[in-house]
Amino acid sequence: MVRNYEVRRQYRMLIGGQWVESASGETLATLNPATEETLATVPFGTAADIDRAVAAAREAFPNWRAMEPRARGKLVAELAARLRAEAERLAYIEALDSGNPVSSMVGDVHMAADLMEYFAGLAAEIQGTTMPLHGGMNYTLREPYGVVGRIIPFNHPIYFAASRIAAALVAGNTVILKPAEQTPLTALEFGALIVDVLPPGVVNIVTGDGPRTGAPLVAHPQVRRIAFTGSVETGREILRAAAEQIKVVTLELGGKNPMIIFPDVDVEKAATTAVNGMNFRWCQGQSCGSTSRVFVHRALHDQFIEALVAGVRQIHLGWPTDPDTEMGSLVSREQYEKVMRYIDMGQREGARLLCGGGRPSGPEFERGYFVEPTVFDQVTPDMTIAREEIFGPVLSVLVWDDEEELLAAVNGVAYGLTAAILSVDLARAMRWAEQVEAGYIWINGSSRHCVGAPFGGQKQSGFGREEALEELLSYTQIKNVQMRYRLD
Repeated sequence: MVRNYEVRRQYRMLIGGQWVESASGETLATLNPATEETLATVPFGTAADIDRAVAAAREAFPNWRAMEPRARGKLVAELAARLRAEAERLAYIEALDSGNPVSSMVGDVHMAADLMEYFAGLAAEIQGTTMPLHGGMNYTLREPYGVVGRIIPFNHPIYFAASRIAAALVAGNTVILKPAEQTPLTALEFGALIVDVLPPGVVNIVTGDGPRTGAPLVAHPQVRRIAFTGSVETGREILRAAAEQIKVVTLELGGKNPMIIFPDVDVEKAATTAVNGMNFRWCQGQSCGSTSRVFVHRALHDQFIEALVAGVRQIHLGWPTDPDTEMGSLVSREQYEKVMRYIDMGQREGARLLCGGGRPSGPEFERGYFVEPTVFDQVTPDMTIAREEIFGPVLSVLVWDDEEELLAAVNGVAYGLTAAILSVDLARAMRWAEQVEAGYIWINGSSRHCVGAPFGGQKQSGFGREEALEELLSYTQIKNVQMRYRLD
């Protein structure tokens, strides 16, 4: 049972170990998406605040860099322990601010702590190489960049706020974290833990929107590296801005991810996997990794559809802070209207609406951004709902019977983040895993991430890998030193 926790009505942002207002005095309201009411206000950071945060991060960098990597790792591990201790409270605030079910958000907190502990344990892997030379030697050093910027999305706020700064910190960088404007609260609550554990200025948290806060962070000449999780459109803007100063950038962007169902699988289990893969119960389908295109073999179609719809109708919609709720509200009116436009578009283009498609019934759903879990059948690869990322609880079912045409349809979108392949024939599944254009593939499963396994996309789903050693090393730059034992 998750109990109620008090939420502050006003927050400040974290710069140089101090809680401060924005330089302009402006604030930004964050809403409870289940009620459409203001939950709290946070500072509206602008370029002046980014300047302050960069100055604080630069001042903290020399001492943080000089610290032994394992010592930095121990502090990150301590921060993870503090995070675990606050899991229930943070999950409650997250549910209010994001609309995600509180039970799932408790899991998000612990997954973030898992990754923080993982990176803390990798501190000793920040190693160079040596090469023998006649009369000397050649060796490499891995050095931090300095000040790095981390811009995170609204769908898993505390998970991204905590897990996505760990590698940068262990590598010796100082960080400016910019949370999503829709869901800034748990990042700031996490900041209170940071103040107790890390030296001032090592992590700074600046709240605001993309154009007035995120853009100055990306453009700042003393921010050496940027990592972003979010939309393709924003990713393109970040790349253009970073190109002006040749900055290192990591992008984890959208997905229109396939689940391929071969005719040799158990239909009931496949339907359950499809429901799980859509992440209805985790974040209302607002996940770039959701397998939102299900390609089912024609021989299984009718039985699969029956089981799929039955499974979707069992999902319990409710108040986000209720522990029994499996699916809450979308994060904002903008997101709600976007999803409803796609649902209308699917029907107009000829897809068959099997369930959902509107606001759930009941007095508790009269306000807020609630959308029923939605399933379309008779979807074809050319339809808009089969090509564009909806980022909401909308699942499309496509039928296949020819493997060559199937592969063309699976790879025929601009994205390449995740994919799932369901088949008893593992040789076939592995062969298909080699052909599918995606950075992270599940065989006979979906959705679960494995700590230490690199996560990231291909094509317009971005580049760079996270959640693994590759992420830690990406926050270092290599310096080569060639040394002779004496001057000839």
